Amino acid sequence: MSLPSSLALARQTSKTEALDDDITISVQRSASAHEETHLGRSEKHSSKASSVELRGKEGKVEAEVVSGEEKTAEDDYPDGGFRAWLIVFGGMCNTFSTFGYVNSWGVFQGYYEQTILSDTSPSSIAWIGSLQYSLVFFPSLFVGRLFDLGYTRTIFLSSSALLILSTFLTAECKVYWQFVLCQGIAVGLACGGIFGPTTAVIAHWFKKRRGLAMGFVAVGSSLGGTVLPIATKNLLPIVGFKWTIRIIGFILIFTVGLANIIMKRRLPPKHVSGGLLNLKAFKSAAYTTYCLSSFVTFLGLYTVLTYVGVSATSIGISNDFSFYFIAIGNASSLFGRYTGGLLCDRIGPMNVMIPFTAAAGILTYAWPFARTERALIAVTVIYGFCSGAYVSLLSNPMMDFGEIGDVGRRIGMYMSILAVGALAGPPISGQINTATGGFEAVGYYAGSCVLVGVGLMCLSRYFVLRRLVGRI
Repeated sequence: MSLPSSLALARQTSKTEALDDDITISVQRSASAHEETHLGRSEKHSSKASSVELRGKEGKVEAEVVSGEEKTAEDDYPDGGFRAWLIVFGGMCNTFSTFGYVNSWGVFQGYYEQTILSDTSPSSIAWIGSLQYSLVFFPSLFVGRLFDLGYTRTIFLSSSALLILSTFLTAECKVYWQFVLCQGIAVGLACGGIFGPTTAVIAHWFKKRRGLAMGFVAVGSSLGGTVLPIATKNLLPIVGFKWTIRIIGFILIFTVGLANIIMKRRLPPKHVSGGLLNLKAFKSAAYTTYCLSSFVTFLGLYTVLTYVGVSATSIGISNDFSFYFIAIGNASSLFGRYTGGLLCDRIGPMNVMIPFTAAAGILTYAWPFARTERALIAVTVIYGFCSGAYVSLLSNPMMDFGEIGDVGRRIGMYMSILAVGALAGPPISGQINTATGGFEAVGYYAGSCVLVGVGLMCLSRYFVLRRLVGRI
């Protein structure tokens, strides 16, 4: 290379280095000036944050400025991760111990009619199961408010102790009023105290995937409603009634024990004005109509699962097999609950609940006319699937009717209204069965209640969307 060329190259390199130095100094001055401006703004606007980050990548200098409101824990839902899914598992243990136990009532209804309480009418025996069903929901009014105030651990521990104690006491019951007190009232209240805060805890950990999370939580109910009836049916002739109930008690010690260790709220208690009730919520037409919808639906929803075993015996199916219809219905509801949760995050909870619940209502009409073993199994399987999708998503729409800080109280009021329908439904069906001597009129009554509830749910959906098509 010639000397002039070398000198020219050296001059060009020197100019390039000088230019790079000027760019670097300019960027540093710009960053410094921006930082001074940012500090000044921070003193005036404490709620906003700005960050400047200089990155070097392949000889290039990049400046990024990110501005916006600070994220709070309330807005930053995990929506997954080991801890969040562990909470879901704890919720499954809770629903196994509460709804799984309560949904096994049909086995006890048939057993009591044939043995211990054979002198008591079916409708009177049904009050024991109805108390269980309703009291799972009713205490939510109180425990929801206590949850909002931060007494989560106290609620879980005390309710778990009551559930275990009342189960072991049921083994010692001999007359009707004792079963009402122990298996009806005490078990129901304990299950309500455990189940009530469970949905609110899940709402702390999930938002975008809340439907899927609640679907998994509801699967625990199906597992309990499948395992416990089968265990009861097989243990009764081997160890007798007392030890069958005691074994169920030991199972509950394990499941609620796990749940008490795992379940934990994520957000701190938030002071919300008002007391036990938030009557302002009823100013919302959508909220009020949805509450009424669930009340009417539950007047008929539990009828099939309560009486399907008894109806199976009435058409000539053996007692040994008729007990399994409860387990069949609860097992198929497992798939309905999971499917409902999966679809919920894609198309919205009400868009899932409406068609599935309508199908459950139609199947309630068909149930008394299934007069063969195969036909009754088919109706029970499909009914369990459809009703499972509805029950798994019950509280999901409620979480979008207000702020997260008041979710416990809002769900509590809703569940308490629903509880009245769950309490009255099965005994009314029992009285209709006693008066008519068959289940055809029972099916007409229960199916009509479910379909009217679906109509009210559609109305609630319209109040939110103000149109026929939309995601909710």
